[in-house]
Amino acid sequence: MKQELAQISIVVRDYDEAILFYTRVLNFNLLEDTVLSPEKRWVRVAPPGSTGCGLLLAKGVGQEQQSRIGNQTGGRVFLFLHTDDLERDHQSLIEKGVDIVRGPSVEEYGKVLVFRDLYGNLWDLIQPSSTY
Repeated sequence: MKQELAQISIVVRDYDEAILFYTRVLNFNLLEDTVLSPEKRWVRVAPPGSTGCGLLLAKGVGQEQQSRIGNQTGGRVFLFLHTDDLERDHQSLIEKGVDIVRGPSVEEYGKVLVFRDLYGNLWDLIQPSSTY
């Protein structure tokens, strides 16, 4: 049997502001933006060069979903983004005003820093070590 994660849904406040953040700040590629109804769109983004799992930007509807925006994991790091150059991406995040929460630091598994996305979700940006 072969299985793989296709995408992960992340609850957002607004489709367009989320697209701008992920494409202009994190440099993700917009893979799809399909209108499904006047209120709902199917919006997918993925990091440049990625061939795996992407993000489905899902607009929070109703009080319960909206209450999860920015805190889908109770304050824990939510998403893990690998990079081939942490210093380059760290500098880009700083230049674009992204909140760096921790790091960068060197760990057994590689170089890492933690940042917040536009809604407050925590991300690990990791440049894996060659031995990990």
